[in-house]
Amino acid sequence: MNISTIIATELKVSVQQVSVAIELLDGGATVPFISRYRKEVTGGLSDTELRNLEERLYYLRELNDRRETILKSIMEQNKLTPELEKRILQADNKANLEDLYLPYKPKRRTKAQIAKEAGLLPLAEGILAHPENDINISAEKYMDAEKGIHTIKDALDGARHILMEQFSENSDLLGSLRHYLWDHGIIKSDVIKGKETEGNKFSDYFNYQEAIKKIPSHRALALFRGQREGILNVSLTLTDEETSICIKQIQDTWKVHQKNRPADAWVYETVNWTWRIKIFLKLELELMTRLREHADEEAIHVFANNLRNLLMTSPAGSRVTLGLDPGLRTGVKVVIIDGTGKLLVHTAIFPHAPRNDWDNSLTILAKLCKECKVELVSIGNGTASRETDKLVSELKKKHPELKLTCIVISEAGASVYSASELASKEFPDLDVSYRGAVSIGRRLQDPLAELVKIDPKSIGVGQYQHDVNQVKLSRSLQSVMEDCVNAVGVDVNTASAPLLACVAGLNDTIANNIIKFRDEHGAFRNRSQLKKVPRLGEKAFEQAAGFLRIINADNPLDASAVHPEAYAIVEKILVKYHKPIKEIMGNVTLLRNLNPREYIDEVFGIPTVTDIIKELEKPGRDPRPEFKTANFQEGIETISDLKVGMILEGVVTNVANFGAFVDIGVHQDGLVHISMLSEQHIKNPHDFIKIGAIVIVKVLEVDLQRKRIQLSMKLNAEKSISRPSAPVREKHHESSHKIENTALGSALLKAMEGKKV
Repeated sequence: MNISTIIATELKVSVQQVSVAIELLDGGATVPFISRYRKEVTGGLSDTELRNLEERLYYLRELNDRRETILKSIMEQNKLTPELEKRILQADNKANLEDLYLPYKPKRRTKAQIAKEAGLLPLAEGILAHPENDINISAEKYMDAEKGIHTIKDALDGARHILMEQFSENSDLLGSLRHYLWDHGIIKSDVIKGKETEGNKFSDYFNYQEAIKKIPSHRALALFRGQREGILNVSLTLTDEETSICIKQIQDTWKVHQKNRPADAWVYETVNWTWRIKIFLKLELELMTRLREHADEEAIHVFANNLRNLLMTSPAGSRVTLGLDPGLRTGVKVVIIDGTGKLLVHTAIFPHAPRNDWDNSLTILAKLCKECKVELVSIGNGTASRETDKLVSELKKKHPELKLTCIVISEAGASVYSASELASKEFPDLDVSYRGAVSIGRRLQDPLAELVKIDPKSIGVGQYQHDVNQVKLSRSLQSVMEDCVNAVGVDVNTASAPLLACVAGLNDTIANNIIKFRDEHGAFRNRSQLKKVPRLGEKAFEQAAGFLRIINADNPLDASAVHPEAYAIVEKILVKYHKPIKEIMGNVTLLRNLNPREYIDEVFGIPTVTDIIKELEKPGRDPRPEFKTANFQEGIETISDLKVGMILEGVVTNVANFGAFVDIGVHQDGLVHISMLSEQHIKNPHDFIKIGAIVIVKVLEVDLQRKRIQLSMKLNAEKSISRPSAPVREKHHESSHKIENTALGSALLKAMEGKKV
């Protein structure tokens, strides 16, 4: 079965769809481009299907490369039989392939090889074939001091090593035992003596056991971390009965049976040794690796899903923004950025201890906000965040004419950006701390545009992200960033280099060349000018053009997602209706009455024409949700302020397979366990709730020592899905807001009412 057929079967699509998608990918086409502009060719494969196809293609090609290496190695040994070749060609995963290769894999000099070199192979084969013979008499014939066989025991030990190697290298047997262990094995862990206090955070695993095939990703990764840090002993175990079943499988495979013949006891002991020393240890290591790989895949999927939701968070838009990076001793760093993110003002205030310059800080902020016409205030959620939030709340009370909207946002990764080469180039004379404040302000205006500048692993929406396969994690997160950027589109005249580099077909070099060209020649007036950018050739232009937007361009279509290659379709519409493009774009009545079939040709079919008509209805539309805000409750500022039974509003900051983490304004996220998300059974938290969601929670438990907060969303239906209207909330709460991601699928979040800004 070829690769296209395998992937088509797994994705439940046609072989033709997979084949053409692979051809496009191999030809340099990107997933965003294929999913958006090659629907006719692929039969409408979605970006998710294409990403899965791409990942599976990568694995299967690796498998084929390994297969070729193995075939070549065995062939060079003159041991490749037609039957073995057929089995190798049919192996559908790496484990099966390695099982088949094991007997032929070049090894370091083993005890079995040494015994064979000493001439003991006939003895081993003879004992196995004729268990009715006396093994001591048989072994005595092979004593040879020159070969290191001084005693009968030496001969029998050598024969045993040969048989153990043979027994442990049977691919069918290994496959069967591996399957049995996965189905019946139990992972057990206990604390290493004397590590109880040091490893308190792993206390849930001090006396723990669970079926290996049922362990969820987060628990598996916790076990492995505890083991790596020297806190936990982790092992795979079977019951005595299950162990006996495994040993019997070895006996049956090699036709070793207990019939009270002279060699039976010795051979049976050899089988036991093979199980304990060779097979079980090998399979335990393999299955632990398999568990880790599964846990990695799930953790990476969770991270990618959270990152996607975070990047697609509602943008506040092009509004003058006051960015505040809170601090105590070092003060609060203050910046003001205009609607494009350009830095206008930077200074520092010291409203908190030890200086307590509260009134003067208010005066400074009021003056700056008035002079620069600030609309939004973005506060980082780090140290002194709530204190700074109070400061802004008082500013709003004293100066209602400013009409400020204040939002507390995550500052995760802001320090990474501050110290980056990109920030240094952008603000060479600005102190690192002020650069962080700029990032805090910008990520409110446009989270996607700002967060792409930061390594996704520094954004803080993953679980055990440093424990998983870093190559796979980076590849997955990069794909998410690319998909999000291309889904939204990029203003080529304002975008940063990191944002441009995420556009389909572009890279760091071309992105920097675009900015350099823009700086030297002024703003782009049309998409055709992009072809003059060094290194941006025809292929790159084809991939990128539809995702690069030029606002107020010579041709209005250049501000839309319509690809230049399809402008002729729009021309047909203009000719038919005798109207200029500006009268067609946004004319919903006219556009919805169009028949797509009238405009198809040999290149563009119904899918593309339909997409073009939808784009003309709302050209350049942003798929991200409308910007809304939410409140924290006043007086709840630290974990010690919490009381069991409190009903609070919070914002989801992270979602894992075991539940959701919610920021309730105490600088320590609380956990809503999956069982506490709803009265209904929730199988997958990601299907129910997303990062950025505003939720109403009840405090169940507060552990001050371990800094753990247990929350519940299992309130009555009215309390759990509704909130006071905006006017009431303004009356009772003067605290800050958090961003809400409104692109959420659950009924709970659909029912939530936010205060539009």
